[in-house]
Amino acid sequence: MTLQKDNISPYIIGTMRLGTWGSNLSTPEYESFIESCLDLGLIDFDHADIYGHYTTEEDFGNVLKSRKDLRQKIRITTKCGIKLISENRPSHLIKSYDLTPEHIEASVEKSLKSLHTDYLDVLLLHRPDYLFNPYEIAEVFSKLKKEGKVLTFGVSNFSPSQFDLLNSLTPLITNQVEISLLHRNAFEDGTLDQCQKLKVIPSAWSPLGGGLLFGDSFDKKIQAIQKVLAGLSEKYNAAADQILYAWLRKHPSGIIPVLGTSKIERIQAAHKALNISLTHEEWYQLWEASLGREID
Repeated sequence: MTLQKDNISPYIIGTMRLGTWGSNLSTPEYESFIESCLDLGLIDFDHADIYGHYTTEEDFGNVLKSRKDLRQKIRITTKCGIKLISENRPSHLIKSYDLTPEHIEASVEKSLKSLHTDYLDVLLLHRPDYLFNPYEIAEVFSKLKKEGKVLTFGVSNFSPSQFDLLNSLTPLITNQVEISLLHRNAFEDGTLDQCQKLKVIPSAWSPLGGGLLFGDSFDKKIQAIQKVLAGLSEKYNAAADQILYAWLRKHPSGIIPVLGTSKIERIQAAHKALNISLTHEEWYQLWEASLGREID
């Protein structure tokens, strides 16, 4: 199975900063935020069990507990595999990665309970466990799917070879990786080539480069990017972040940015950026600025 563009929102709503790691929204604020995203046709919400030190899924789920009608209107992605040191997980002695079947299955059960849902639309393996056994993972994925607990599966931060290994045994629908003007590895390490070959739609976390492109900087590359952004912003009557989203979305792999904001006005602005179509040369103007030199 592959993830087609018409099956997901043009943006995925990231939840990492909605809870205690960010805005610490109240349950009514979560509900209003979800409704506002739905008004824009943005129905994909991206979670991870670790967000908010294992609390954000439950915060989000408190809305679904009282608003059961919302579950059928949204799609929920969550991730597992990172074990944080946290008072909410006292058995974790160190930070580590764990993609054993036992941990995956236990994580899914906890996420279902926290989110007040019977199923997950997508489960992503958050980071590649250096000890992961692809055959065992394929078996637990098959079990979770047969039980109706997870509909589809993907990975996050996997290399092309790791993706290929697991995908050869069980179908994966996405690879969520860091992609931005300041983090361009996916364009050159085969990740996006692989996605196009397999017709898998990649998603991009930190698509704005962690906010480093929006403030004063002594970095000459960032200054060069800001100069190009300013010119394009004027041409398209758009903000810098809107140009950056348009830059990502121009790639033929169909990169879906994950929006990591709790401010609905910024999500509305991102939605308006769907109307921006950069030219081929404008895309390369930004690439050149990020390199700090002319391309080879």
